[in-house]
Amino acid sequence: MTYLVDAYKGETREYNFLHYCLFVTFFPQLIAGPIVHHREMLPQFAKSTIYKLNYDHLAVGLTIFFLGLFKKVFLADGVAVYATPVFDAAEQGLTLSFFEAWAGALAYSLQLYFDFSGYSDMAIGIARMFGVRLPLNFNSPYKAINIIDFWRCWHMTLSRFLRDYVYIPLGGNRKGKWRRYVNLMITMLLGGLWHGAGWTFVAWGALHGFYLMINHGWRTLRRALGHDLSCSSWWGRGLSLLITFMAVVVAWVFFRAESFGGAMMVLEGMSGVNGFSLPLAWLQKAGSLAVLENLGIGFEIMVTGFNKFWVINIFFTLLIVWFMPNTQQFMYGKIRWQWQASPAWAVSMALVATVAVLSLTRVSEFLYFQF
Repeated sequence: MTYLVDAYKGETREYNFLHYCLFVTFFPQLIAGPIVHHREMLPQFAKSTIYKLNYDHLAVGLTIFFLGLFKKVFLADGVAVYATPVFDAAEQGLTLSFFEAWAGALAYSLQLYFDFSGYSDMAIGIARMFGVRLPLNFNSPYKAINIIDFWRCWHMTLSRFLRDYVYIPLGGNRKGKWRRYVNLMITMLLGGLWHGAGWTFVAWGALHGFYLMINHGWRTLRRALGHDLSCSSWWGRGLSLLITFMAVVVAWVFFRAESFGGAMMVLEGMSGVNGFSLPLAWLQKAGSLAVLENLGIGFEIMVTGFNKFWVINIFFTLLIVWFMPNTQQFMYGKIRWQWQASPAWAVSMALVATVAVLSLTRVSEFLYFQF
C-alpha cells in the first residue's frame, strides 16, 4: 500500500519488477513485522553482495535470532501462565483482588512485550543471515518516561507508518493546536482498529490518543512556563517512567480482554474496589502476617491461583525490562558486554540457544500473531 501511495505521489525511485516481487514476498517479517518500507528494502536488493553467503552476517543473524527466540519461549511464555487465569476469571465475572488483578495485567504487559519484540528480533535475525537489514522495531519502550517517548520505542515501524500515512496527511500539527489533538486521536483510533475489529481495541486506541493529548498539552504548558524539558532529576525521571508504565499497563487491559465487561472486572480489581486480599496459605504458613489485616489486607483462597511464584517471576522479569540492555545494545551499543565474534560469545549464545530450544517443549503461542 505504501508503495502504491508513494508511486502515486511520484516519490518512488525503484521500479525493478523482480526486486518489487522480492520486497513483497521476503518472508521473515511478513506475518507480524517489522513493517518494512520500500525505500529501505529495494536499494538493498540491488546490491549483489546480499546474494552471496557472508559468514559475518550469518553470525550476527543467528545471534539476534536466538536472543529473540529466548525472549519469546522463555521470558514471554514464562509469565503468560500468570496472565491467562486472571483474564479468564474476569470474563467469567469472578471478583479479582487488587494484587491478583495487577499481577495479571503486569504479566500480560510483559508477555506481550517479550512475545512481539522476540518475534521482531527473530525476523531481523533471519533477514540478517541473508545480508538484509530490517528496521529496528523495539527500543526498550517500558523505559520510556512519557507516552510520546513510548510510541517512539514501541512497534516503531507501525508508529512510523501511522505518522507518515495517517497523521501527517490529516494535517499533523500544521493546522493549529486543537486540530493537532484531533489528528492524534483519529490516528490512534485507527491504530486500535488496525490491531483488531473490536470495541476493546478502539478503547485501547482512544486511551493512547488521550494519553498523547495530555502529554503534548503538558509539554506545551511547561514550555510556556519557561521550563527546560531536557533537564530532570533522577527521581523525576523515575517517577515519570513509573507513571507512563502504569498508564500503558492500564491500556493493555483493554487490548487483552475479550470483552468490555472482562476489562472492567480487571480494572475494578486494579483500582482496589474489591479489596486487598492475599493468598490464605501465606497466613497459614507465617502467622506474623496477620498484622497486615489491621491495614485492611485480608487473606483468602485466590480464584486465579495467585501465589508467591507470581510475584517473584513478575518482579525479576520487570528487572530485566528496566535494567538489562536490549538486543541492539548487546549487539551494537557501547556497553561492557557488547557482542563480538569471539569464543566466549559463541559459547554464551550456544547456551541461550539450547535453553530456548528446550523450552519449545512447552505449549507456546505467538501472542501478537492474532493482531
